[in-house]
Formats: sequence, structure tokens, C-alpha cells
Amino acid sequence: MLNATPRLRNTAQLYGIESGIESGIESGFDTSLNTDLSADLIQESAERLQLVELLSPHHPNETRFMLEAQTALAFKAMADSAAKDGIALAICSAYRPFDRQLAIWNAKASGKRVVLDINEQPVDISPLSDDALVDLILLWSALPGASRHHWGTDIDVFDAKQIEVKSLRLVEAEYIDGGPCAHLHQWLLQHAKDFGFYFPFQRGKSAVSAEPWHISYFPVSQTLLPQFEVQALAQVIQHSDMLLKEAVLARLTVLVAEYVHRIAKP
Repeated sequence: MLNATPRLRNTAQLYGIESGIESGIESGFDTSLNTDLSADLIQESAERLQLVELLSPHHPNETRFMLEAQTALAFKAMADSAAKDGIALAICSAYRPFDRQLAIWNAKASGKRVVLDINEQPVDISPLSDDALVDLILLWSALPGASRHHWGTDIDVFDAKQIEVKSLRLVEAEYIDGGPCAHLHQWLLQHAKDFGFYFPFQRGKSAVSAEPWHISYFPVSQTLLPQFEVQALAQVIQHSDMLLKEAVLARLTVLVAEYVHRIAKP
């Protein structure tokens, strides 16, 4: 655990702006990533989001995922432990830069990508006001610059023994009541905390809808959240080509309080 909140030298990193983010050690599940690196990586991570590369053999299209250094170490240990219980703990999304989150947001805002309601049902967005559409998108997708995936501490996971990533929809039904990742979810509920991970998006505890596939490495993510500033995010959004920009900026303080800071606790 980190005992003090580190102050990042490059605060743009909090908002997914890649300038200043340094890529570190290349490694895979079964190669050089090991706990011998942890002391050096902890010192590095105290001043910047040092990202390291983790290889996932379970993802045919994108096999290289970037994670914050300490998060990568903890995830490898957890994946090794899950494997002993017959679970192939695999990554489908890890670090995500601002531009990638912006593409997701704009695709939904323009109707090019399906937008789901609280019950995970598709919605016709054509009659919605800008404010209503913003609220709807935020149920399942973060504002560009406000995604926890920008930090490299948060990961979307699945059980590669039970479902192929190309078939994965990331809906709750896949993780509960006999879904292909239900056993994984129950395992994580019992064991994730032993490795520093927890679920930040839980029903009734977060404004973002429950995401049983999204885990966060608490020892680092807890130090980054207090450094998140509304004004800095406003500047990032203002200088982007984000759709629904004016509707978002008009009530950004409220949206940040609701969708960034209101999360479940471990």
C-alpha cells in the first residue's frame, strides 16, 4: 500500500493525455514481470504513471496491454492464483488514452454505436435532448478525460476458458446467474481484495451502472482520484472535438461529482 498520495509531475496523465507517460518494461504473463521489480516501480509510480506492457495470450487481435506498473505486478499474481482454480483471468481492456475514450464517446453521441439504458437495452437517441443523451451515455461510458482506464489502474476482465473475447459483450448477464464469467466474478468477489483489486462500479453505490467486469487496483487508484480537478478536465474537453461538449461543460462540476467521485468503496 502507498502511505501518501503521490503528486504526479505531469498531471495531464490523469486525463489520458499521453505526453509525459513513459512506457516501461516489456513483459508477459510467463516472462520477466516479477515481484523483484516492485520496489523500483513503486518509487517510479510515486511521481508519474509509469506504464508497463503485459501480454495476454487470450486476445487474438490486441495482445499487448498497458498497465500502471504496480497494477501489472498485482494482476499477474492474481492471474496466476486464478489459474490454479481453473480460471483463465484475461484482459479485454486496460490503459486507454484520451483519444480512444473520445472515439467511444463520439460514436455513441452520433448514433454510430449503440447506447444502452440502465437495463442494458438499446435506446433510440434521436428524440433525446443533449442533456438526456449525456446522462444516458454516462450510464456505461465515461467522459473523455474522466475514464479510470486513463490511469492504467483499471481493467476489464473475462474468463478466456469460458468465452472468446470476440463473443464478449460486457453485459451483466455474462457475469451472473450461470453466465460464462459467473465463476470468475464469484472468484474475484472472494479473492480480488487479496491482491489489492476491487469493483468501483456497483449497483446503488456508483452513478455508473454496475460493471462486474471492471476491477481497479486500489493502492494506486485511491491516490490518483484526489488529484482529479474539474477545471483541468474542462480545459482538456474544451480543446477537443468532443460531441455534446457544450452540454457537458455547462454542468461539468455536477457530472464529475456524480460520475467520477461517486464510486463504491472496497
